[in-house]
Amino acid sequence: MEKILFKNIDYPEQYKIDVYIKNGGYRALPKALKEYKPDDLVEMVKESGLRGRGGAGFPTGVKWGFVPKDSPQPKYLICNADEGEPGTFKDRSIIEKDPHQLLEGMIISSYAIGAHLCFIYIRGEFSFGAKMLEDAIDEAYRKGFFGDNILGSGFDLDIIVYRGGGAYICGEETSLMNSLEGQRGLTRLKPPFPTTAGVYGNPTVINNVETLSNISHIVSNGAEWFSNIGTPTSPGPKIYSVSGHVKKPGNYELPMGTTLREIIYDHAGGIKDNRALKAIIPGGISTPVLTPDKLDVRMDFDSICQVGSMLGSGAVIVMDETTCMVRAALRMMKFFEHESCGKCTPCREGTFWLSRILERIEKGKGEEGDLELLLDICDNVDGKTLCPMGDGAVIPVVSTIKNFRKEYQYHIENKKCMVELVERFY
Repeated sequence: MEKILFKNIDYPEQYKIDVYIKNGGYRALPKALKEYKPDDLVEMVKESGLRGRGGAGFPTGVKWGFVPKDSPQPKYLICNADEGEPGTFKDRSIIEKDPHQLLEGMIISSYAIGAHLCFIYIRGEFSFGAKMLEDAIDEAYRKGFFGDNILGSGFDLDIIVYRGGGAYICGEETSLMNSLEGQRGLTRLKPPFPTTAGVYGNPTVINNVETLSNISHIVSNGAEWFSNIGTPTSPGPKIYSVSGHVKKPGNYELPMGTTLREIIYDHAGGIKDNRALKAIIPGGISTPVLTPDKLDVRMDFDSICQVGSMLGSGAVIVMDETTCMVRAALRMMKFFEHESCGKCTPCREGTFWLSRILERIEKGKGEEGDLELLLDICDNVDGKTLCPMGDGAVIPVVSTIKNFRKEYQYHIENKKCMVELVERFY
């Protein structure tokens, strides 16, 4: 497949607007503003089959269609550039190396939903990326791509870059909105959903960086072109972030539905030091761990669900035979314990106790009944919190116990790890 999102990303100075234009950028924008009505663009994105690339996989055009057309309230578009899921680093590459691709997609998307003000909510640690975006936005204003009467179309749009506080929970859309409003980044109860009552109580669409970066390509090439890439239910290209025990970690843009085997062995070079593969996290640490017998699963939203996991953000974390799965689960749980916003008791207390019990087992102090206790706590968290973080937080424990129960039992019974050489790359 010819690269789409990453086609020019390594071109010298692609982050500059003149270079972006030279390489074909900002050609979809006048086409969208002058040849299409907003409703036509919404239908085009629906027909393309584009699904959100942030993790949930909700159809983008359908989300846009939920925005009330006759509402007198102002409408907003927010680009979620928080990218806090461990193992995920695809959006950062777009922001730092090809920011105008994102901006062009945001302008078209704002026009489609009737927004005249849009935001980029960027993770607090991404200071370099925020500076790149601010510089790119200044260039775009000078070219007339933001501001009043863009390209003589009568459409006005302004944009604000908002730097978050570096909280994982703010990747969740309602927490993000609270943070953007200057409040604590705590989740909101849904419904109402953001498309009807979002930022400042107004209709708001929130899309991921990778999602919005696809928009200009859909407008340029058509919905049918996009839907012919990937699979029928998960069309388009996907950027897979591959890390862990592989020879060539990095971002790989491939058609949706590419198998895990091809991603790991053909593109990422296979397992480092030619060791045996032990486990794969396919979509960031809030997705269930897979074992090597699932290598031929297609990496799209629906296929991976059939083998008991989720595509998530497409962050593939590879672990070889030297990995202690109990320690891996502990490390992931420590992350969730630290990042819990504390609003929901099951998540706040559950992640704390899961960390303590896992730590006890990993240090050789596990007790009979600990596995049952862990699973019982997970059951008391899963599905009982306001946002999906609680559900995601228990996944490392549940999935590693399911697939590596003998390893847990060995820890408890023998007071040590069954893995002789533990490469602690965590």
